[in-house]
Amino acid sequence: MGHKIYLSGPLFSRGEIAWGEKVKSFLEDRLENIEIIWPHEIIPCSAQPLQIFQANLQALSECDTMVAMLDGPQVDDGTAWEVGYFFMQGKKILGIRTDFRRAGEMDNSRVNLMIECSCQAIASSLEELASDLKEAFN
Repeated sequence: MGHKIYLSGPLFSRGEIAWGEKVKSFLEDRLENIEIIWPHEIIPCSAQPLQIFQANLQALSECDTMVAMLDGPQVDDGTAWEVGYFFMQGKKILGIRTDFRRAGEMDNSRVNLMIECSCQAIASSLEELASDLKEAFN
């Protein structure tokens, strides 16, 4: 059985979009029998806000795993919402945070504790993320 992965993360700058493209293509090259659904590709950003929201909800419901891109001084608010929504469905969430800044409440926190505790693992590199996903699929 294949896995359908929802790639969650901010899409508000060329840099964020380029990073999302890199994460998506890296995983597609290294993992077998997966399909990655990336909000940047499912509906044009020129669509109405409600259409974008509904398309993302549909994609979230169709996927069994999420990869959440967690870089930044704080987790993107839309990504945080999607993580919570996915978590409440009892589905697997894996994060990737390449940002070396601490963004959590405690000295050893990498991100906000609600996000960190929702993730099965938070990788520091693409290689680690691919390994975490392979382990999660077994």
